[in-house]
Amino acid sequence: QVQLVESGGGSVQAGGSLRLSCAASGYTDSRYCMGWFRQAPGKEREGVAAIYTGNTGYYADSVKGRFTISQDNAKNTLYLQMNSLKPEDTAMYYCAAGVRPLCIWSLRTSNFGYWGPGTQVTVSS
Repeated sequence: QVQLVESGGGSVQAGGSLRLSCAASGYTDSRYCMGWFRQAPGKEREGVAAIYTGNTGYYADSVKGRFTISQDNAKNTLYLQMNSLKPEDTAMYYCAAGVRPLCIWSLRTSNFGYWGPGTQVTVSS
């Protein structure tokens, strides 16, 4: 059973940076994609970034050039480095895992079946 736990959220001013971490257990790298999603109040959960092999990530247009997804397989940890944060990045951020091949190149929530409890990111102007 895949288990995911996020950390690293917090409050930051616009233009600042945060790094989220996701500790994963119960999964085999070769079977899964890993991703970050977010949900702002009153909005649907949306894909932010995902990765399925190595450290080649794919991103939502809204975060391209600002966010970087990476993973450390030795530590079973997924990261999301968030730079140049904007108030519109404020949301609950979730780590997720999806079973290949459906999740490859996908940021659809329906293609990710395992979720962490989330970590809050708040960006003030």
